Amino acid sequence: MTQAPPVPLKEAGGWSEWQLTPEQIVTLDECEYVQVRPSRRTGWCRLQAGEWVGAARLGHGPAQVRLSVTPKVPVDRILHLLGYADEERLRDGGPVDAAARTDLLPAVARAYTRAAQRALRQGVLLGYRETEASEPVLRGRLRAAAQMSRRSGLALPLEVAYDEHTVDIAENQLLLGAARRLLRVPGVDGAQRRTLHALTARLDGVTPPVPGAPLPGWRRDRLNARYHRPLALAELILRGASYELEDGRAVTVDGVMFQMWRLYEAFLTRALGEALTRRAGGRYQTRDRDHFLAPPRKHVLKPDLVHYLPAPTGGRRAAAVVDAKYKRGFHRDDLYQMLAYCVRLDLTEGHLVYASGRADVVRVPVGDGEVRLHRHVLDLNQPPPQVNQSIDALARAVLAHTET
Repeated sequence: MTQAPPVPLKEAGGWSEWQLTPEQIVTLDECEYVQVRPSRRTGWCRLQAGEWVGAARLGHGPAQVRLSVTPKVPVDRILHLLGYADEERLRDGGPVDAAARTDLLPAVARAYTRAAQRALRQGVLLGYRETEASEPVLRGRLRAAAQMSRRSGLALPLEVAYDEHTVDIAENQLLLGAARRLLRVPGVDGAQRRTLHALTARLDGVTPPVPGAPLPGWRRDRLNARYHRPLALAELILRGASYELEDGRAVTVDGVMFQMWRLYEAFLTRALGEALTRRAGGRYQTRDRDHFLAPPRKHVLKPDLVHYLPAPTGGRRAAAVVDAKYKRGFHRDDLYQMLAYCVRLDLTEGHLVYASGRADVVRVPVGDGEVRLHRHVLDLNQPPPQVNQSIDALARAVLAHTET
């Protein structure tokens, strides 16, 4: 059996030419990870990676390709973003593996296994799951409708529903699913594989998530606090294990790919939101769906971050709105989007945070006044402590323009 050819690319890199079979070219053209263009040379194609990073085997048989996309941001910075995805305090920085690494997915596997091992030191989390069953004795509560329809005229068995104390809960299902997914990732070394196998053994009795199906839902609370960080990593890993074709079909891939803009947005909104509330109080909301472009509740607006403060008359008021932009350069559409947020939230200051470019302010006349759209830059190429300091400085800048 011929091994699938490796196709190593760089995130947002230039076009490069590759000699592939027509079937392999179709495989790459159907996925959303790269752009494909024809080449002047027969049997070749031109490829360019976008904002996906990671590694995966795509296609089957003679159409299979081993794709890897190296991030332009150093891997230790990526691990910082992944680690912070669920850290409680900005200045703590998160217990991430900051060693210089060139391969993203083995490093992600290491970060995940360390986080999962720490979470399981106190034992596997137990929870309650509602179970419906037929029992010879009454247990929990009787399901009267089911009893009448299924057992009409019979005293036994009883159709009952009860809460079962079990390890088979959403939190453990996610941990197991991520471990099993990483075991399929090319490049994960033997030591990490042994650790991942040990994790799956610890989670005996847990049902893994079905590939392609929606992930199990869970809620953050004090009981599962020790699971928060590995769960954040697990969800990223599992969401990166598939893509959707243009016709809506979900395709599971043998590997893991991350969208850098999603990772950047998750890091920025949480880190900045916590910095704002720590300095000014109030609370923050990410992907806020409480605001609409037109009444009544038409065209929902979803700003990445809204910081709320108490209103003088009671309740709350939007004090700042922020949108994360992981893209090259500034775009006019971003200004239009932020202007809509400001108008609907009744704010005169809006904040766009890019991963590159130069900071500036765009002043837009509105009625008798103006709306100022601030364009900030967060350099992810800095070491993690400097990234944290930049987040703190960004919070100060946003608060300096917050209406009191």
